[in-house]
Amino acid sequence: MAKKAVNSKNMIKQDYKTNKNRIAPHHFWLAKAKLHWGETIAIAFGILLLGVALTIGDDSEELDSTPVISITQELEFENNELGNVNLSRKPLELQWQNYPDAIDPENPTIDDLTESKKAIQENTVQVKSGDTLSSIFSKQGFSARDVYEITQDPLAKEYLTRIRPGKELIFKLDEQGQLLNVHYLLSINETLQIKKTANGYHGELKTRPIEIRQAFASGIIDDSLFNAGKKQGLSDTLIVKLANIFGWDIDFALDVRKNDSFAMIYEQKYLDDELIGEGEILVAQFVNQGEVFQAVRYVEASGSSNYYSPTGDSMRKAFLRSPVNFMYISSNFNPNRYHPILKRYKAHNGIDYRAKTGTPVYAAGDGKVIASSFNQYNGKYIFIQHGNNITTKYLHLSKRTVANGKRVKQGQVIGYVGATGMAEAPHLHYEFVVNGAHRNPRTVKLPQAEPIAKSEKDRFIASTQPLLSGLEARTRLLP
Repeated sequence: MAKKAVNSKNMIKQDYKTNKNRIAPHHFWLAKAKLHWGETIAIAFGILLLGVALTIGDDSEELDSTPVISITQELEFENNELGNVNLSRKPLELQWQNYPDAIDPENPTIDDLTESKKAIQENTVQVKSGDTLSSIFSKQGFSARDVYEITQDPLAKEYLTRIRPGKELIFKLDEQGQLLNVHYLLSINETLQIKKTANGYHGELKTRPIEIRQAFASGIIDDSLFNAGKKQGLSDTLIVKLANIFGWDIDFALDVRKNDSFAMIYEQKYLDDELIGEGEILVAQFVNQGEVFQAVRYVEASGSSNYYSPTGDSMRKAFLRSPVNFMYISSNFNPNRYHPILKRYKAHNGIDYRAKTGTPVYAAGDGKVIASSFNQYNGKYIFIQHGNNITTKYLHLSKRTVANGKRVKQGQVIGYVGATGMAEAPHLHYEFVVNGAHRNPRTVKLPQAEPIAKSEKDRFIASTQPLLSGLEARTRLLP
């Protein structure tokens, strides 16, 4: 009995130890929490922040969609164990500047649709006589379908269906050899650009501006105006323009002497800072045998332009002094000239202009052709009747370009220099007849054209005086 009592007491001790070691789960985590209090605070704080973030996400759905959005909200909460914690949302400003407009799918721009492919090959073709758009495209390996599609664009159709010889077409292809762009060079500064888009081809005229600058040139004549001008770097066209300005007062084939001089202000044309040509002569001066001639260009209110003297008298006369330009004169006006073919003295009632066969001959003034024929003495000849009982005669022509009875304008080509009839070398024989009497074309007084209109006088002075002053200032500096 005593032994049982001992065993019972031992069992109780064992159960006590067992119960003592068998702690409830929630008490275990509490024990752990006591051991790791810092970790518990951190976890609680994380849960708190997660709740704040979720709250912000919910609020964002209610934000106004205006371009500038400002959000200000303050949250506060209290925790007995963590203490008081205040969290504030900072103002958040969202701004969209220059927000891109959406591309209208019905009206796409060229750059949006074409530049995904870049041209890697470029072929330039010069249009030749007889070429058509279809033949050119075919030679470049493109089909009639390509021609059709391109000419659906109004600008492309307008220009490409009437291409002209001498112009250039530029074809631009992608890496597969497909046509991307076609450029048609209309002039030195204007190009028709035809680009492929998602909706077909689109043509556009591109023009680069030409800059006009003023330039000054002067020269002293040794033998001819032409050679003096070339020494100064002037083009043939500009030299002829200069002679034409004074062509009613000076016979540049006969009257020019050594040490005569010229000076002028003229236009130069620049494209992208590169000189591409010359424009008009604005003001000019020519000193001939000590006599000074000046001319200034004036554009009237109507838009027409002409050259006038500084006082407003027109440089244009009823007749040109010479019907040819810059030609060597083989003989002068001489009533007692010895004829080289007839071998006798015979009145030479005109001027001979020695020139190559085919040199153009101009009508000296407006009038009516009263003779266009041929005989053994004059060869092929033309007589023109002008006003004021004046007749001009042109002999020994190689070819006539006007018929009897036709009206002609001053400066119009009426024939070409030759050696027909009694002529030992190619030349033009020119006569000036007034009331039936031969007069020297060099010295005969010519009728003036109308001066500047009185209504234009003030505007003429205001427009031309700066040019005349500029020319005078520059010529004063010449050696």
